[in-house]
This record gives sequence, structure tokens and C-alpha cells, in this order.
Amino acid sequence: MTVTTAIIGVGQTPYRFQTPELTWPELAQEAARRALEHARLGVDDIDAVVLGLAPSALVGVNEAEKWAAPAVGAAGKPYLRVNTGGATGGSAAQAGYYHVASGLFKTVLVVCADKVAESPDAQHVLNAPWDPLYEKDVTLNAINMCAFQAVRHMHKYGTTERQLASVAVRSRSNGARNPLAHLRRPVTLEEVLDSRYICYPLKLADCCPRSSGACAVVLASAEVAARQCARPAWIRGLSACTNTYYMGDRMGPGAELDHGDCDDLALAARRAYEMAGIRDPRREVSLAEIYAPFTSTEIAAVEALGFCAKGEGGRLAEAGAWDMGGELPVNPSGGTLCANPISATALVRVAEAALQVMGEAGERQVPGARVAVATGVGGSLQFHTCLVLAVER
Repeated sequence: MTVTTAIIGVGQTPYRFQTPELTWPELAQEAARRALEHARLGVDDIDAVVLGLAPSALVGVNEAEKWAAPAVGAAGKPYLRVNTGGATGGSAAQAGYYHVASGLFKTVLVVCADKVAESPDAQHVLNAPWDPLYEKDVTLNAINMCAFQAVRHMHKYGTTERQLASVAVRSRSNGARNPLAHLRRPVTLEEVLDSRYICYPLKLADCCPRSSGACAVVLASAEVAARQCARPAWIRGLSACTNTYYMGDRMGPGAELDHGDCDDLALAARRAYEMAGIRDPRREVSLAEIYAPFTSTEIAAVEALGFCAKGEGGRLAEAGAWDMGGELPVNPSGGTLCANPISATALVRVAEAALQVMGEAGERQVPGARVAVATGVGGSLQFHTCLVLAVER
């Protein structure tokens, strides 16, 4: 396959609980400015813009992409908004890729921003996706949805709370080296295990924060990438998978894909690996930036990505296989457990993976990183994205 598209610029704002000094368009604009500066391009050099925004209710402005258009340089240009919940950033990056790979545009700016904690009704918004008749009696929300997945994984494979806690310890240790992370204080295993339950088996330290922040990347054709960037992050493979949002239909003997596993992500990863020419991901992938808002989500995801067999993710996490300096570092940036600006979070995974293969990740750099995987997940764990970035075309 001829690789035609690369990331040549990355821009991120610091991720914090709140950013009251900036409006939402100004926050998006700051990330866009940093990405363009990194790519050594001006806004007039951009052919099209893709903006990722999860539910507009989190911003409190209907069709907020129109509010942000001038701020992100989209005025008078082809402009697309993407929304797949938590997977929005990954879907936006894939939309930007196809804009360029199609040959229609040479440069595309992809930008996502969110101010989750500044919405007084954020939790009500996040509780709203589920069917009011079929699932209302379960009072589903984003947290217990993932707690159900964790319980099922524990039931099937014997995964323990201690193994979940080891994921939090590693993520927070990595986040301490990331100057942009929201949570930067390392935690001990005992601190995680002693933190209060939010929804069994997930404790407070097993859960991501609510963050404000923005992320942007510049995608370019091979011609522009060769001119503008000494070491582009080439998009070698990508795919996405969408499942039913009824979690009950993903459990039991009649289910094709199990809610306890990330089988939908496994399908997306398989196609992305095939496109990228990867046959043994555990040996060929240098690192992974996984969208894991809860510790249990990561354990299921490393299995789905082919880094280990089903049921081994927790044991290997506890053994340090995914640590910096381990067999295959996972979330060197600290991941979603250290910063979660929902609309932007999956794009942050792509941006961090790009910085790794570009050799520009600073203190969180994985030595010799050549191939990186970035994932996104959204909805009721129903939307999954997977991208493979590499040094070589």
C-alpha cells in the first residue's frame, strides 16, 4: 500500500479542571495555533478543517462548531464537524486522513476542544445516551457502564482489583512526566486500593478526571510532509468499528461480541494492522496510547489490540509489561486517567502517538519508538477507532 498521509504538526493546551480565562472557541484556537506553528504553516496554508465536538450540551451552545469556525481558521473553507462521543477525536483524525488520502486536499487541520467540568449539567448529559424505555430501570451512566464491563472481565478471567490498581499507578507515574497532564501526582498501590468506591469494582483512583483542554493536528500529503517536516508521523493503518449501544445485547450466549471484552476494538485493530502490514503487534508495535477512562478499560483493550491473550492483560499490567521500560509501554503520556477533555481525548491519543514516532515526546519519550497505536472509544463502549502511526511510509 502507498502511504500518502502524515501528521506534521501537533498542538495541545495544558489540561486542567477548568479554563475560565478562555472561551471554548479560544481554547480550540490555541491548540490550532500551536499545531500550525509546529508544522511551520500559517492558517492560509490549510485547505480544510475538521472539528471534533461531542454533545453540544457539554459546551452549552447549540451547533457550537459554527461559533468556533473563525477561531480555527475554517471561515470560507470546507468544514466538517464530527461527533462519536468519546471516540470523537479518533473519528475526526480519520476524517482528516481521508480528506488528504483522497487527493482532494493537501493540508487539513483537525482540532478538538472541550470544557467538561465547566458545564453544570455534564453528568446529566453523559447519562442521556441510553434508551429511556429499554434501559431506564438500570439507571445507566458512563461510570457504571464501564463497571459492568469490569465485573464481567473479572468473572470471566479472574482479573483482580489489585491488577486494576496497578494500571492507575503506572498511568499516574507517567502523567507526572507530562507537563500538559491534568493529574500529575504519582500514587501508590495502597492509595488506589484505599480510595473510595465509585461503582464496584471501580474506585475513585481507577477513574479519569473531568478536564478542559484542546488538541489539534495538521495532516498533510506526502509532498507537503517531505517539504515541511524532517520526521513526519505517517498514518500507516486505520479503521473503526461500531456496535449496538444496547449493552444487554452484548452479553450472554447469543452475543456475537462480549461486553466484557473489547471485541469491537479487536475488529478495528485487525483491519488497521492489515492495512499497516503488521502481523505480530506485540513485537512490532513500540507503544500504545489507549483511550482508557477507567483502569478496567485498558486491561480489556491491551488484549483486544493483540498485545496478549484474553485474560492476561491484568496479570501483565501488574507484572510491569506495559510500564515505561517494559515490554510494550502503554500510555506514556499518562493517558485518559490523567486528562480527559472528552471531545479531544481520542485526538490526544493520536497526537501523543505522533509525537512519539516523531521523537518529540520529551520526558515521556519511548526510546527508539518507530510504530505507535492510538485508540478511541465512545458511546456505550460502542464506537472504536484505531490508528497506526510509523516513522517509515
